[in-house]
Amino acid sequence: MQRLMLNLDGVLRRRQWLVLGAWVAVLLAAAPLAARQSEHLSGGGFSVPGSDSQHVVNAVDHDFTGVPRTQLAAVLVPERGASAGDLRAGVARVARAADRTPHVALTPAARHAAERRAAPGRTLVVPLAVTVSEDASSDVAVDLRRRLGVGHAAKGGVDMHLVGQGALWAGLQEISKADLASAESIGFPIVLLILLVVFGSFAAATLPLALGAVSVVLTGAEIFLLSRSMEMSVFVTNMASMIGIGVAVDYSLFILARYREEVRAGHTPDEARAIAMSTSGVAVAFSGATVIVSLAGLWMVDNTALRSMALGAMLVVAVSVLASATLLPVLMRVLGRRAYARNRWFTVSGLLVRSWRRRRRGSTRPGAPAMQSFWTRWTALVTRRPVAAVVVSSAILLALAAPALGLKTGTGALHQFPQGYETRVGFEKAAAVTGPGASGTLQVLSPANPATVREVRRRLAGDPAVARLGRTFDSRDGRHVLVTAVPRQDAESGPTKALVGRLRAELPRGVYVGGPTARQRDVHDLIAGSMWKIVLFVLGLSYVVLLVLLRSVLLPLKAVLMNLLSVGAAYGVLVSVFGQLDVLTPPLVLAVVFGLSMDYEVFLLSRIRERWEVTGDSRRAVAEGLASSARTITSAALIMASVFLVFVGTGVPSIKELGLGNAVAIVVDATLVRLVLVPATMELLGDWNWWLPRPLDRLLPRSSFEHAATTTAGAPEGAPAA
Repeated sequence: MQRLMLNLDGVLRRRQWLVLGAWVAVLLAAAPLAARQSEHLSGGGFSVPGSDSQHVVNAVDHDFTGVPRTQLAAVLVPERGASAGDLRAGVARVARAADRTPHVALTPAARHAAERRAAPGRTLVVPLAVTVSEDASSDVAVDLRRRLGVGHAAKGGVDMHLVGQGALWAGLQEISKADLASAESIGFPIVLLILLVVFGSFAAATLPLALGAVSVVLTGAEIFLLSRSMEMSVFVTNMASMIGIGVAVDYSLFILARYREEVRAGHTPDEARAIAMSTSGVAVAFSGATVIVSLAGLWMVDNTALRSMALGAMLVVAVSVLASATLLPVLMRVLGRRAYARNRWFTVSGLLVRSWRRRRRGSTRPGAPAMQSFWTRWTALVTRRPVAAVVVSSAILLALAAPALGLKTGTGALHQFPQGYETRVGFEKAAAVTGPGASGTLQVLSPANPATVREVRRRLAGDPAVARLGRTFDSRDGRHVLVTAVPRQDAESGPTKALVGRLRAELPRGVYVGGPTARQRDVHDLIAGSMWKIVLFVLGLSYVVLLVLLRSVLLPLKAVLMNLLSVGAAYGVLVSVFGQLDVLTPPLVLAVVFGLSMDYEVFLLSRIRERWEVTGDSRRAVAEGLASSARTITSAALIMASVFLVFVGTGVPSIKELGLGNAVAIVVDATLVRLVLVPATMELLGDWNWWLPRPLDRLLPRSSFEHAATTTAGAPEGAPAA
């Protein structure tokens, strides 16, 4: 792998302007597509193959005529002083918008009924006939919102809203797009400030930032193209941007920091870049592949929404690795000295700070001992009291994780909107007219047996959570009957979910309960019931990867256990802050955190491993390995956590949860785990850190990211690694 990276560096050096031109061309082509990435995203992807709710959907699609496949309605809210004529004009606007929108219509009967009810101060709910499935209805809702002017100032004294499952997802698409733009506008300046402090050079600081922007734009274009041929969740853009900014910046930071380190060690810029690419560059490729495989574990769950979010994150990681391996070296060479030299202002200020520190410590006195670095002193402090360090840090992590014992998950879209947001207001206004459960009609599919149908209707009519029975439909072949009912509470409420559970437990065999609430329950059961598979996959993958890399049996086991503590702490904080979590949050946080923590694990433990091979002294290896990598790891973790925390300020709770959970896990991993638990436990284990049974020693390949640096340091430009 090191030889491949060195050969690539040689190609990039000879063809740098061609490579740069290719990247610019691709970026220019991708930018317009990235701007449209949310156009075809879906609120669907939550069907569960083989479930009761999906059985009902299939039956409605193929065996029945006249059954609404989804519910969509316009809500007309009159402003003070609006007349009945204003409301009737609003109904006419709805009719014109429906005529111009494919797959939707306002029937003459519904229009006449709405016009008859028009009166000053009365809210009108105008049902629309939709001929597409619930998953596809979000696209219809997007068009209708635009044609009706939903979310804009009221026209003619009437404020327009749209309700129904498709309207929920169309509203989420809109708020997610706004949140993404806000998060990126805040996140990039924060990252730039951190990079300025780390590198002391504006030119060097802009390199990781540029790679972050490139990765996000290219991934946005890929999302747009993929969404035209496959179902992609409305949350995929936020997920890709959140992961992409942090990962792309971190990867380029690792490479650029190593490049600058080698230049300071006396190598020429070309030699330093070759060393950086054959060491940190290989580690970045290795770590990126590990993150992608970790996220691929989410594909074990047969849920399109979860899979599309994982795919978005996988794509942006892959683009980040590609950009770090090909675009970054070219930009480093083009910038020349500005990529590794500190800005004059930062150089002067750094000298003043170091001078002040020396005076405080008295290090300028003749005969004073040489001043150790902070990380060397820190490692010495931790390794002098390893038991205390392990006990205290573990106690803190367990205390943070304790609330996770009461972790509860749920599903739903309505409560993703902030209070007072237009979509939520529309549902509240409609609920005041038609009842909270009108937009979440239950559908019960029964065999066309008179006794069974009577039993279904009796159970529905007698349940206190049912507001009223709806229409009954006969299948075209006469073998099935569909009984509908309106619950008293909205589709996402606890009582309605409990109603679905009771009906499934009490109704005769062969009867299936469907509708929005039943679908949510099936999705929840699928994802929550699949967590054990994701956990085993991610834990097993992490152990095997580190076993191969570190050639140790105990170090990977220790790393997996520590990562579990980080994830547990993140879950605990999330439960403390949010209470019930979105069902997608735990698996996404688990896969993302385990994947990203591998970056820090690889960079830290590979350095420690190399120092141990040179010195044979475990304590010294830990001290030197930590001292050489801790500053870069801490800076990278600070950037990653800052990006995640920016998304906590967005308006969608599920994105807030992902942002906070990932930020907490990264901060915990980079502080308590990497800086305390790792050196303390390695001190306690001593030479057992590197124990590897002989059969495994012969079987496992030898891989070292740092050894290539020592063999290429004095090599002429482009020379292969030994």
